[in-house]
Amino acid sequence: MIKSTKPDSSDRSFDSLAERFEKNVYGGLKGEIRLAVLWKDLQPALTKLQENRSGPLRILDVGGGLSQLAIRLAQQGHEVTVNDISPVMLGKARKRARDVSLDEKIIWVCAPYQNLSQHVQGSFDLILCHALLEWLQEPHLLVPALEPLISKGGYLSLCFYNPVAKIYRNLIRGNFNWVKNEDLFSSDEGSLTPNKACSLDEVRAWLTTAKLHIESESGLRVFYDYVVVKRGGNALPDQILEMELEFSNKEPYKWLGRYLHVLARKD
Repeated sequence: MIKSTKPDSSDRSFDSLAERFEKNVYGGLKGEIRLAVLWKDLQPALTKLQENRSGPLRILDVGGGLSQLAIRLAQQGHEVTVNDISPVMLGKARKRARDVSLDEKIIWVCAPYQNLSQHVQGSFDLILCHALLEWLQEPHLLVPALEPLISKGGYLSLCFYNPVAKIYRNLIRGNFNWVKNEDLFSSDEGSLTPNKACSLDEVRAWLTTAKLHIESESGLRVFYDYVVVKRGGNALPDQILEMELEFSNKEPYKWLGRYLHVLARKD
């Protein structure tokens, strides 16, 4: 089922960068690490929800992109709705769903997240919102907009670009002029590196204001992106993935993740 409105938002759409996004973000080990850590983080919430719910869970993926996790959840029998502002990205996600015969079982909503209430009914047990905050013109409006869509006892899975990691990576690479004058530099139009990144403290404050209780925080790619010389275990993808999973929720390493993942519950 497809629900659509003309995207009228000034938020970033990946229509023109869909091919590059698919290749660079999820085409290699970086994407494998991201999906593996997110999937691991979601398991306690899914277990708790299924213990307290009868039947399949209602799940909403906001700014879903390629929707790998949403499709995996649909494969488990859950009722899934996928939203994205980009018809091109949504088309790629639908193709992935079609490949596993799930296209018609997922509800597809092509619209800005601000218009979601026009397309969905009721509340959701789990809302996924991954790598969207950093591309919004007004990121502080996202959490209060999604909170009413979360059912009592439901969860918000919020993954976002970590500005601390960006600074640390430039320190390692010796880009000290960038570090000293960060505000003077900006990514080019075709870059997949956001210019506006929200801090962890900001996100925590937004969740607290919305009365969403943080249950876990983890880092995605806590060391992989910093490796210059790939020797020893860093030359072996299986070992890299194992270590990334192990250290994703350990302090202080998790705070250096290229992305941060916060899982919050609506009490």
